[in-house]
Amino acid sequence: MNYIICAYRPYAIKLYKKLSKKYNFYLIKNPNDLTYEFIKKINPKFVFFPDWSWIVPKKIVHDFKCVCFHESDLPKFRGGSPIQNQIVRGIKKTKTTAFLMNDKLDAGDILMKKDLSLEGTIDDIFSKMEKNDNDMIKKIISGKYKKQKQRGKPSFFKRRTPKQSELKNLNQSKEYLYNFIRMLGDPYPNTYVKVGKRKIIFKSATLEGDKLSITGLIE
Repeated sequence: MNYIICAYRPYAIKLYKKLSKKYNFYLIKNPNDLTYEFIKKINPKFVFFPDWSWIVPKKIVHDFKCVCFHESDLPKFRGGSPIQNQIVRGIKKTKTTAFLMNDKLDAGDILMKKDLSLEGTIDDIFSKMEKNDNDMIKKIISGKYKKQKQRGKPSFFKRRTPKQSELKNLNQSKEYLYNFIRMLGDPYPNTYVKVGKRKIIFKSATLEGDKLSITGLIE
């Protein structure tokens, strides 16, 4: 049985390598390689999309079982940048939701959910996502899932832009500043403040008690 995983971030490539030890997986890293002809040739049972950032051609979605992994408790926080759009609102616990893709954004039938903590650095969160995705893909492959419609009132948020990484008001709580900086660690457009003609770019932050420490650079 063949499977395809569409992945480009380092954590998702690690996921592919782990799964390939047990299953017959093909990797697509570039959206230009995601063509109907290639998918048809492989004829996969499932096409998995962990943290994929591009639109998937409708014909592929219609003709194959495409499973997307979204870091929110769907139907809440549909749309782009779910991690950042939750952290900036003070949310610490959410879900990884695996769902079958359809014509509407993040609106397909849910296969399963797993708890996901949004605490720690972006790399910490990626590691937890990798573990969730690995466990969920194995269960989906073995048929241990229950398809159901999304329930509840949906909320939708747009993908964040680099301009939204500017921190315009430093008169916020230290917890808010910490969250704003850590949610935009690499590979995302880092938090920055403008000082005259220069930018101070924040690479990471730690919060211990009431002490907020940051590392950064002056551009």
